[in-house]
Amino acid sequence: MTTKRNTLFPLILITSLFFLWGFAHNLDPILIPHLKRSFTLTTVQATLVDSSVFAAYFIMALPAGFIMKKFGYKNGIITGLLFFAVGCFLFIPAANTQQYNFFLVALFIIACGLTILETAANPYITVLGDPEKGSQRLNFSQSFNGLAATLAPIIGGKIILTKGYTDEQLKAMTDGARKLALAAEASSVKLPYFVLGSILVLVAIVFAFTRLPKIQNTEGHAASKNIFHAFKHKHLSWAVAAQFFYVGSQVSVFSLFILYATKSAGITQADALWYAGACGAAFLIGRFVGTALMQFFKSSTLLALYAVINICLCLVAIFAHGMITVYAVIGICFFMSIMFPTIFSLGIKGLKGDTEFGSSLLVMSIVGGAILPRIFGMISDATNNIQMGYWIPLVCFIVVAIFGLTGHKPKVIAEDLQPSGIL
Repeated sequence: MTTKRNTLFPLILITSLFFLWGFAHNLDPILIPHLKRSFTLTTVQATLVDSSVFAAYFIMALPAGFIMKKFGYKNGIITGLLFFAVGCFLFIPAANTQQYNFFLVALFIIACGLTILETAANPYITVLGDPEKGSQRLNFSQSFNGLAATLAPIIGGKIILTKGYTDEQLKAMTDGARKLALAAEASSVKLPYFVLGSILVLVAIVFAFTRLPKIQNTEGHAASKNIFHAFKHKHLSWAVAAQFFYVGSQVSVFSLFILYATKSAGITQADALWYAGACGAAFLIGRFVGTALMQFFKSSTLLALYAVINICLCLVAIFAHGMITVYAVIGICFFMSIMFPTIFSLGIKGLKGDTEFGSSLLVMSIVGGAILPRIFGMISDATNNIQMGYWIPLVCFIVVAIFGLTGHKPKVIAEDLQPSGIL
Protein backbone atom coordinates (compact mmCIF):
# COMPACT_ATOMS: atom_id res chain seq x y z
CA MET A 1 0.00 0.00 0.00
CA THR A 2 1.51 3.29 -1.04
CA THR A 3 0.41 6.77 0.01
CA LYS A 4 1.22 10.28 -1.16
CA ARG A 5 3.42 10.72 1.89
CA ASN A 6 5.68 7.73 1.25
CA THR A 7 5.80 8.19 -2.54
CA LEU A 8 6.72 11.90 -2.76
CA PHE A 9 10.48 11.56 -2.15
CA PRO A 10 10.78 8.44 -4.35
CA LEU A 11 8.94 10.34 -7.11
CA ILE A 12 11.41 13.22 -6.79
CA LEU A 13 14.37 10.84 -6.79
CA ILE A 14 13.13 8.82 -9.78
CA THR A 15 12.30 12.02 -11.66
CA SER A 16 15.92 13.17 -11.23
CA LEU A 17 16.92 10.14 -13.34
CA PHE A 18 14.91 11.49 -16.26
CA PHE A 19 16.98 14.68 -16.13
CA LEU A 20 20.29 12.80 -15.92
CA TRP A 21 19.71 10.49 -18.87
CA GLY A 22 18.17 13.37 -20.81
CA PHE A 23 21.35 15.37 -20.27
CA ALA A 24 23.49 12.48 -21.52
CA HIS A 25 21.34 11.96 -24.61
CA ASN A 26 21.39 15.62 -25.48
CA LEU A 27 25.16 15.78 -25.38
CA ASP A 28 25.13 13.44 -28.39
CA PRO A 29 24.12 16.21 -30.86
CA ILE A 30 27.21 18.06 -29.64
CA LEU A 31 29.40 15.00 -30.00
CA ILE A 32 28.32 14.29 -33.59
CA PRO A 33 29.70 17.49 -35.21
CA HIS A 34 32.62 17.47 -32.76
CA LEU A 35 33.74 13.92 -33.59
CA LYS A 36 32.85 14.38 -37.26
CA ARG A 37 35.40 17.17 -37.41
CA SER A 38 38.02 15.52 -35.17
CA PHE A 39 38.02 12.25 -37.14
CA THR A 40 37.07 13.65 -40.58
CA LEU A 41 33.90 11.57 -40.83
CA THR A 42 31.02 11.51 -43.30
CA THR A 43 27.50 12.19 -42.00
CA VAL A 44 26.73 8.47 -42.05
CA GLN A 45 29.92 7.65 -40.11
CA ALA A 46 29.11 10.35 -37.57
CA THR A 47 25.69 8.82 -36.93
CA LEU A 48 27.48 5.77 -35.50
CA VAL A 49 27.30 7.80 -32.28
CA ASP A 50 23.53 7.27 -32.30
CA SER A 51 23.89 3.69 -33.50
CA SER A 52 26.18 2.82 -30.58
CA VAL A 53 23.80 4.38 -28.09
CA PHE A 54 20.54 2.97 -29.34
CA ALA A 55 21.85 -0.48 -30.27
CA ALA A 56 22.49 -0.88 -26.54
CA TYR A 57 18.79 -0.36 -25.89
CA PHE A 58 17.96 -3.32 -28.12
CA ILE A 59 20.63 -5.56 -26.61
CA MET A 60 20.15 -4.64 -22.95
CA ALA A 61 16.37 -4.20 -22.70
CA LEU A 62 15.58 -7.85 -22.00
CA PRO A 63 18.44 -8.32 -19.48
CA ALA A 64 17.20 -5.12 -17.81
CA GLY A 65 13.71 -6.59 -17.52
CA PHE A 66 15.12 -9.75 -15.94
CA ILE A 67 17.13 -7.62 -13.47
CA MET A 68 13.90 -5.91 -12.36
CA LYS A 69 12.11 -9.24 -11.93
CA LYS A 70 15.01 -10.90 -10.08
CA PHE A 71 16.46 -8.09 -7.95
CA GLY A 72 13.78 -5.39 -7.88
CA TYR A 73 13.57 -1.82 -9.13
CA LYS A 74 15.95 -0.31 -6.59
CA ASN A 75 18.87 -2.62 -7.35
CA GLY A 76 18.16 -2.23 -11.05
CA ILE A 77 18.37 1.54 -10.78
CA ILE A 78 21.67 1.39 -8.88
CA THR A 79 23.09 -1.01 -11.48
CA GLY A 80 22.01 1.32 -14.28
CA LEU A 81 23.59 4.35 -12.60
CA LEU A 82 26.92 2.54 -12.19
CA PHE A 83 26.99 1.43 -15.84
CA PHE A 84 26.18 5.01 -16.80
CA ALA A 85 29.03 6.36 -14.64
CA VAL A 86 31.61 3.87 -15.95
CA GLY A 87 30.80 4.85 -19.53
CA CYS A 88 31.26 8.54 -18.68
CA PHE A 89 34.65 7.91 -17.09
CA LEU A 90 35.77 5.97 -20.19
CA PHE A 91 35.62 9.21 -22.17
CA ILE A 92 38.90 10.19 -20.53
CA PRO A 93 41.00 7.30 -21.95
CA ALA A 94 39.02 7.55 -25.21
CA ALA A 95 40.11 11.17 -25.61
CA ASN A 96 43.68 10.33 -24.58
CA THR A 97 44.04 7.51 -27.12
CA GLN A 98 42.21 9.40 -29.91
CA GLN A 99 40.33 6.31 -31.09
CA TYR A 100 36.85 6.86 -32.54
CA ASN A 101 35.93 3.25 -31.76
CA PHE A 102 36.85 3.83 -28.11
CA PHE A 103 34.35 6.70 -27.98
CA LEU A 104 31.71 4.42 -29.46
CA VAL A 105 32.41 1.75 -26.82
CA ALA A 106 32.11 4.34 -24.04
CA LEU A 107 28.80 5.54 -25.47
CA PHE A 108 27.57 1.94 -25.72
CA ILE A 109 28.32 1.33 -22.01
CA ILE A 110 26.58 4.59 -21.08
CA ALA A 111 23.56 3.47 -23.06
CA CYS A 112 23.53 0.08 -21.31
CA GLY A 113 23.11 2.00 -18.06
CA LEU A 114 20.42 4.20 -19.58
CA THR A 115 18.54 1.13 -20.80
CA ILE A 116 18.38 -0.31 -17.30
CA LEU A 117 17.32 3.03 -15.85
CA GLU A 118 14.57 3.58 -18.40
CA THR A 119 13.30 0.01 -18.08
CA ALA A 120 12.91 0.65 -14.36
CA ALA A 121 11.89 4.29 -14.12
CA ASN A 122 9.20 4.50 -16.80
CA PRO A 123 6.90 1.74 -15.47
CA TYR A 124 7.78 2.59 -11.85
CA ILE A 125 6.48 6.15 -12.28
CA THR A 126 3.26 4.97 -13.93
CA VAL A 127 2.33 2.71 -11.00
CA LEU A 128 3.69 4.83 -8.13
CA GLY A 129 0.35 6.49 -7.40
CA ASP A 130 -3.13 6.63 -8.90
CA PRO A 131 -3.14 4.26 -11.93
CA GLU A 132 -5.57 6.53 -13.79
CA LYS A 133 -3.02 9.34 -13.69
CA GLY A 134 -0.08 7.18 -14.79
CA SER A 135 0.23 8.80 -18.23
CA GLN A 136 0.02 12.30 -16.78
CA ARG A 137 2.56 11.45 -14.08
CA LEU A 138 4.98 9.97 -16.60
CA ASN A 139 4.66 13.03 -18.84
CA PHE A 140 5.45 15.27 -15.86
CA SER A 141 8.58 13.30 -14.95
CA GLN A 142 9.61 13.19 -18.59
CA SER A 143 9.36 17.01 -18.59
CA PHE A 144 12.66 17.08 -16.75
CA ASN A 145 14.10 15.14 -19.65
CA GLY A 146 13.01 18.17 -21.67
CA LEU A 147 14.77 20.50 -19.21
CA ALA A 148 17.95 18.54 -19.84
CA ALA A 149 17.37 18.87 -23.59
CA THR A 150 17.37 22.65 -23.10
CA LEU A 151 20.47 22.88 -20.95
CA ALA A 152 22.72 20.18 -22.43
CA PRO A 153 23.29 21.75 -25.89
CA ILE A 154 24.13 25.13 -24.35
CA ILE A 155 26.31 23.92 -21.47
CA GLY A 156 27.87 21.02 -23.38
CA GLY A 157 28.37 23.09 -26.50
CA LYS A 158 30.24 25.82 -24.67
CA ILE A 159 32.61 23.27 -23.15
CA ILE A 160 32.96 20.69 -25.93
CA LEU A 161 32.74 22.79 -29.11
CA THR A 162 35.75 24.92 -28.34
CA LYS A 163 37.04 27.47 -30.81
CA GLY A 164 39.72 25.60 -32.66
CA TYR A 165 41.63 25.96 -35.87
CA THR A 166 39.83 26.96 -39.04
CA ASP A 167 39.58 24.54 -41.95
CA GLU A 168 42.09 26.65 -43.87
CA GLN A 169 44.59 26.49 -41.01
CA LEU A 170 44.17 22.72 -40.71
CA LYS A 171 44.73 22.23 -44.45
CA ALA A 172 47.97 24.22 -44.24
CA MET A 173 49.37 21.95 -41.52
CA THR A 174 51.39 18.80 -41.94
CA ASP A 175 49.61 15.52 -41.23
CA GLY A 176 51.31 15.20 -37.84
CA ALA A 177 50.52 18.75 -36.78
CA ARG A 178 46.91 18.43 -37.95
CA LYS A 179 46.50 15.23 -35.93
CA LEU A 180 47.82 16.92 -32.79
CA ALA A 181 45.58 19.94 -33.31
CA LEU A 182 42.46 17.82 -33.68
CA ALA A 183 43.50 15.70 -30.70
CA ALA A 184 43.66 18.82 -28.56
CA GLU A 185 40.16 19.78 -29.66
CA ALA A 186 38.79 16.28 -29.01
CA SER A 187 40.10 16.31 -25.41
CA SER A 188 37.45 18.91 -24.50
CA VAL A 189 34.97 16.07 -23.85
CA LYS A 190 36.84 14.88 -20.76
CA LEU A 191 35.66 17.47 -18.23
CA PRO A 192 31.87 17.34 -18.79
CA TYR A 193 31.79 13.55 -18.81
CA PHE A 194 33.99 13.29 -15.71
CA VAL A 195 31.68 15.66 -13.84
CA LEU A 196 28.59 13.77 -15.02
CA GLY A 197 30.11 10.42 -14.00
CA SER A 198 30.93 11.75 -10.52
CA ILE A 199 27.35 13.01 -10.06
CA LEU A 200 26.01 9.61 -11.07
CA VAL A 201 28.10 7.83 -8.44
CA LEU A 202 26.72 10.19 -5.78
CA VAL A 203 23.14 9.60 -6.96
CA ALA A 204 23.71 5.83 -6.82
CA ILE A 205 24.85 6.19 -3.20
CA VAL A 206 21.69 8.17 -2.36
CA PHE A 207 19.54 5.42 -3.90
CA ALA A 208 21.44 2.78 -1.93
CA PHE A 209 20.47 4.44 1.36
CA THR A 210 16.88 5.31 0.35
CA ARG A 211 13.89 3.05 1.00
CA LEU A 212 11.76 2.83 -2.12
CA PRO A 213 8.16 1.55 -1.99
CA LYS A 214 7.98 -1.97 -3.38
CA ILE A 215 5.83 -1.95 -6.48
CA GLN A 216 4.82 -5.47 -7.35
CA ASN A 217 2.25 -6.99 -9.64
CA THR A 218 -0.02 -8.37 -6.97
CA GLU A 219 -3.81 -8.11 -7.02
CA GLY A 220 -4.02 -11.85 -7.79
CA HIS A 221 -2.30 -11.63 -11.16
CA ALA A 222 0.35 -14.19 -12.02
CA ALA A 223 3.59 -13.16 -13.64
CA SER A 224 3.96 -13.59 -17.37
CA LYS A 225 5.36 -16.91 -18.56
CA ASN A 226 7.61 -15.44 -21.25
CA ILE A 227 8.14 -12.37 -23.37
CA PHE A 228 6.17 -13.79 -26.30
CA HIS A 229 3.05 -13.83 -24.16
CA ALA A 230 3.25 -10.03 -23.93
CA PHE A 231 2.81 -9.79 -27.71
CA LYS A 232 -0.69 -11.21 -27.31
CA HIS A 233 -1.69 -7.70 -26.29
CA LYS A 234 -2.23 -6.13 -29.71
CA HIS A 235 -2.00 -2.57 -28.42
CA LEU A 236 1.45 -3.38 -27.02
CA SER A 237 2.59 -4.59 -30.45
CA TRP A 238 1.35 -1.33 -31.94
CA ALA A 239 3.08 0.62 -29.18
CA VAL A 240 6.40 -1.12 -29.88
CA ALA A 241 6.15 -0.17 -33.55
CA ALA A 242 5.11 3.41 -32.76
CA GLN A 243 7.93 3.80 -30.24
CA PHE A 244 10.48 2.45 -32.74
CA PHE A 245 9.50 5.06 -35.31
CA TYR A 246 9.04 7.86 -32.78
CA VAL A 247 12.48 7.44 -31.21
CA GLY A 248 14.02 7.25 -34.68
CA SER A 249 12.41 10.58 -35.53
CA GLN A 250 13.39 12.22 -32.25
CA VAL A 251 17.02 11.18 -32.54
CA SER A 252 17.16 12.29 -36.19
CA VAL A 253 15.75 15.70 -35.30
CA PHE A 254 17.89 16.38 -32.23
CA SER A 255 21.17 14.70 -33.17
CA LEU A 256 21.39 16.15 -36.67
CA PHE A 257 19.95 19.57 -35.82
CA ILE A 258 23.26 21.47 -35.82
CA LEU A 259 24.28 19.98 -39.15
CA TYR A 260 20.77 20.65 -40.51
CA ALA A 261 20.52 24.26 -39.32
CA THR A 262 23.92 25.28 -40.69
CA LYS A 263 22.92 23.98 -44.12
CA SER A 264 19.21 24.81 -44.39
CA ALA A 265 19.41 28.28 -42.83
CA GLY A 266 23.07 29.08 -43.49
CA ILE A 267 23.78 30.02 -39.87
CA THR A 268 27.03 29.42 -38.00
CA GLN A 269 27.60 26.44 -35.74
CA ALA A 270 27.76 28.79 -32.73
CA ASP A 271 24.35 30.24 -33.57
CA ALA A 272 22.97 26.77 -34.22
CA LEU A 273 23.85 25.84 -30.63
CA TRP A 274 21.45 28.48 -29.31
CA TYR A 275 18.70 27.24 -31.59
CA ALA A 276 19.45 23.69 -30.41
CA GLY A 277 18.81 25.00 -26.91
CA ALA A 278 15.55 26.49 -28.23
CA CYS A 279 14.61 23.03 -29.50
CA GLY A 280 15.16 21.68 -26.00
CA ALA A 281 13.14 24.53 -24.49
CA ALA A 282 10.27 23.85 -26.91
CA PHE A 283 10.47 20.17 -25.97
CA LEU A 284 10.33 21.07 -22.27
CA ILE A 285 7.44 23.53 -22.64
CA GLY A 286 5.60 21.03 -24.81
CA ARG A 287 5.82 18.41 -22.06
CA PHE A 288 4.30 20.74 -19.44
CA VAL A 289 1.63 22.01 -21.85
CA GLY A 290 0.81 18.46 -22.93
CA THR A 291 0.58 17.28 -19.32
CA ALA A 292 -1.86 20.10 -18.58
CA LEU A 293 -3.96 19.42 -21.70
CA MET A 294 -4.33 15.76 -20.70
CA GLN A 295 -6.66 16.93 -17.96
CA PHE A 296 -9.12 17.92 -20.69
CA PHE A 297 -8.29 15.63 -23.64
CA LYS A 298 -7.59 11.94 -23.99
CA SER A 299 -3.86 11.30 -24.23
CA SER A 300 -4.39 9.21 -27.38
CA THR A 301 -6.30 12.06 -29.08
CA LEU A 302 -3.59 14.56 -28.22
CA LEU A 303 -0.93 12.15 -29.48
CA ALA A 304 -2.63 11.74 -32.87
CA LEU A 305 -3.20 15.51 -33.25
CA TYR A 306 0.42 16.34 -32.44
CA ALA A 307 1.66 13.71 -34.90
CA VAL A 308 -0.45 15.19 -37.73
CA ILE A 309 0.90 18.69 -36.98
CA ASN A 310 4.44 17.34 -37.13
CA ILE A 311 3.81 15.74 -40.51
CA CYS A 312 2.99 19.22 -41.83
CA LEU A 313 6.06 20.76 -40.16
CA CYS A 314 8.28 18.07 -41.71
CA LEU A 315 7.12 19.21 -45.15
CA VAL A 316 8.26 22.73 -44.26
CA ALA A 317 11.63 21.35 -43.09
CA ILE A 318 12.04 19.54 -46.43
CA PHE A 319 10.95 22.14 -48.95
CA ALA A 320 11.42 25.58 -47.33
CA HIS A 321 14.65 27.59 -47.11
CA GLY A 322 16.13 29.98 -44.58
CA MET A 323 15.25 30.48 -40.92
CA ILE A 324 11.71 29.19 -41.36
CA THR A 325 13.21 25.69 -41.56
CA VAL A 326 14.81 26.16 -38.14
CA TYR A 327 11.54 27.43 -36.68
CA ALA A 328 9.71 24.45 -38.20
CA VAL A 329 12.10 22.02 -36.48
CA ILE A 330 11.66 23.87 -33.17
CA GLY A 331 7.92 23.38 -33.68
CA ILE A 332 8.49 19.67 -34.31
CA CYS A 333 10.32 19.45 -30.98
CA PHE A 334 7.35 21.07 -29.21
CA PHE A 335 4.79 18.71 -30.69
CA MET A 336 6.82 15.52 -30.31
CA SER A 337 7.43 16.24 -26.62
CA ILE A 338 4.58 14.10 -25.28
CA MET A 339 5.06 11.20 -27.64
CA PHE A 340 7.51 8.91 -25.85
CA PRO A 341 5.80 8.85 -22.43
CA THR A 342 2.31 8.76 -23.96
CA ILE A 343 3.13 5.83 -26.24
CA PHE A 344 4.83 4.09 -23.32
CA SER A 345 1.95 4.53 -20.86
CA LEU A 346 -0.69 3.55 -23.45
CA GLY A 347 1.42 0.54 -24.44
CA ILE A 348 1.74 -0.96 -20.94
CA LYS A 349 -1.81 -0.11 -19.87
CA GLY A 350 -3.63 -3.23 -18.72
CA LEU A 351 -0.69 -5.60 -19.29
CA LYS A 352 -0.87 -6.92 -15.71
CA GLY A 353 1.61 -9.82 -15.44
CA ASP A 354 3.18 -8.85 -18.76
CA THR A 355 4.15 -5.37 -17.51
CA GLU A 356 7.89 -6.02 -17.00
CA PHE A 357 8.28 -7.76 -20.35
CA GLY A 358 6.10 -5.14 -22.02
CA SER A 359 8.32 -2.43 -20.58
CA SER A 360 11.40 -4.25 -21.87
CA LEU A 361 9.90 -4.51 -25.35
CA LEU A 362 9.09 -0.80 -25.40
CA VAL A 363 12.64 0.00 -24.34
CA MET A 364 13.98 -2.40 -26.98
CA SER A 365 12.04 -0.46 -29.59
CA ILE A 366 14.28 2.51 -28.84
CA VAL A 367 16.67 0.77 -31.26
CA GLY A 368 14.87 2.88 -33.85
CA GLY A 369 17.25 5.60 -32.74
CA ALA A 370 20.15 3.48 -33.99
CA ILE A 371 18.66 2.65 -37.37
CA LEU A 372 16.58 5.54 -38.69
CA PRO A 373 19.13 8.37 -38.20
CA ARG A 374 21.56 6.37 -40.34
CA ILE A 375 18.95 6.18 -43.09
CA PHE A 376 18.46 9.93 -42.59
CA GLY A 377 22.22 10.35 -43.06
CA MET A 378 22.29 8.10 -46.13
CA ILE A 379 19.54 10.12 -47.80
CA SER A 380 21.36 13.35 -46.90
CA ASP A 381 24.68 12.12 -48.32
CA ALA A 382 23.08 10.59 -51.43
CA THR A 383 21.16 13.77 -52.31
CA ASN A 384 23.83 16.13 -50.94
CA ASN A 385 20.90 17.84 -49.20
CA ILE A 386 20.32 17.23 -45.50
CA GLN A 387 16.77 18.59 -45.78
CA MET A 388 15.75 15.52 -47.76
CA GLY A 389 16.51 13.45 -44.68
CA TYR A 390 13.33 14.83 -43.11
CA TRP A 391 11.29 12.34 -45.13
CA ILE A 392 12.30 9.88 -42.39
CA PRO A 393 10.68 11.80 -39.48
CA LEU A 394 7.64 12.46 -41.69
CA VAL A 395 7.03 8.73 -42.19
CA CYS A 396 7.65 8.12 -38.49
CA PHE A 397 4.97 10.61 -37.45
CA ILE A 398 2.47 8.91 -39.77
CA VAL A 399 2.95 5.67 -37.78
CA VAL A 400 2.56 7.55 -34.48
CA ALA A 401 -0.65 9.17 -35.74
CA ILE A 402 -2.12 5.77 -36.61
CA PHE A 403 -1.25 4.46 -33.13
CA GLY A 404 -2.91 7.47 -31.52
CA LEU A 405 -6.06 7.03 -33.61
CA THR A 406 -6.60 3.27 -33.44
CA GLY A 407 -3.54 1.24 -32.48
CA HIS A 408 -3.64 2.14 -28.78
CA LYS A 409 -6.98 0.43 -28.17
CA PRO A 410 -6.45 -2.68 -26.01
CA LYS A 411 -7.08 -5.93 -27.86
CA VAL A 412 -6.13 -9.30 -26.40
CA ILE A 413 -6.78 -12.88 -27.42
CA ALA A 414 -9.60 -14.83 -25.79
CA GLU A 415 -7.47 -16.54 -23.14
CA ASP A 416 -6.40 -13.18 -21.77
CA LEU A 417 -10.03 -12.25 -21.19
CA GLN A 418 -10.31 -15.08 -18.68
CA PRO A 419 -9.45 -14.46 -15.00
CA SER A 420 -6.01 -16.04 -15.40
CA GLY A 421 -4.43 -13.29 -13.30
CA ILE A 422 -1.60 -11.76 -15.24
CA LEU A 423 -0.29 -8.31 -14.38
